[in-house]
Amino acid sequence: MIDAHCHLEQKDYDKDRDEVIARCREAGLEAVVFSCARPKDFEKSLEIAQNYKGFAFFTAGVHPEYIKEITPAEIAAFFEKIRQKKDRIVGIGECGLDYYWTKEPEWREKQKALFKEHISLAKELGLPLIVHSRGAEADCLNILEREGAKKVLMHFFSEKALAERVAKNRYYVSFNTLILRSKAHRKILKATPIDRVMSETDAPWLGFGKRNEPVAVKEAIGKIAELLKRPVEEIEEVTAKNAKSFFGI
Repeated sequence: MIDAHCHLEQKDYDKDRDEVIARCREAGLEAVVFSCARPKDFEKSLEIAQNYKGFAFFTAGVHPEYIKEITPAEIAAFFEKIRQKKDRIVGIGECGLDYYWTKEPEWREKQKALFKEHISLAKELGLPLIVHSRGAEADCLNILEREGAKKVLMHFFSEKALAERVAKNRYYVSFNTLILRSKAHRKILKATPIDRVMSETDAPWLGFGKRNEPVAVKEAIGKIAELLKRPVEEIEEVTAKNAKSFFGI
């Protein structure tokens, strides 16, 4: 099992990160991929990946939610840090569009411009792209297609009407514990080829009232297996294989 998307760098884990990782290992996880989603967490993310080398891997980018907080100069400096540390990073993102938190047209346009910069950086460094598309799935797909992005993970993808288009593009989709209660995510799963399915948690979020942990990927995998009518062991194996291939870990 691999958690293909979480946020180990968040302060929620500062007091017991060792214990969180230990629980992951005890549960049988092979690896955890976490996302450094803003510049101020980059050094901390490097340290976490070093402390749990061979088990914790990270991607780096600017979450679209932070578009109003980060200046173009700060973004440029962050991208340069990513270039310098590219050998220690397994992907670019999460990046993309978020229309849930960002309503103003001018700021949405700035998100689009920044998304294109991330796609360009991923191409330049030969790294896969991790996409956040909350409330903006169609616009995200339009940009990905126009920019010719190839190795793409649609993290927490929620628009069932576009699932076949995602599948046609051969993008990966990662599923978290929301699949336990969301009919839309179940439909997206069934429209996604099994060789493009990954498991994730988005921890520490999606804990449904409490802090989530990467170990919860086991619940997501169990539900995926149930919905696809396949053995849990097979889903554990295939989702891990897909994550290893995608991230090169």
